Amino acid sequence: MDPAIDNALAITPASTARDRTVDITAIGARTGRARRIEVWFYRVDGQIFLTTQPARRSWYANILANPSFTFHLKHNVRADLPAIGIPVRDPRRREAVFRSVIADLEQSWNPAGIPQPVEPLQQWMDGSPLIHVEFTEGPIS
Repeated sequence: MDPAIDNALAITPASTARDRTVDITAIGARTGRARRIEVWFYRVDGQIFLTTQPARRSWYANILANPSFTFHLKHNVRADLPAIGIPVRDPRRREAVFRSVIADLEQSWNPAGIPQPVEPLQQWMDGSPLIHVEFTEGPIS
């Protein structure tokens, strides 16, 4: 992959909200039409994940129904990366990823730049979507 893209994906706990913000385009589970939405991504153990605080999300349903999607980098580097979304269902892996995400959000300087409550781990385990992102090739031209 391009070094600039690698750098944009190499977020750390010190990364800002802007650094973590991407768009994804997935095919609608019910409509079959492309849907683009802004989300945050997280990097845990060198891998990329999509998740949110506990809630139902249409993007998650769309990726479950149609795993191929486009991951759009839009800050510092602009690139449209084809990807496959793989739901993380193993409880131990989910817990490890959520612990990392929660620690990231609970740090004294959090990515959003403002204090915000973060739900406890069990709520994330019970109600948060979790997708592992695997990039399938380089940027789409």
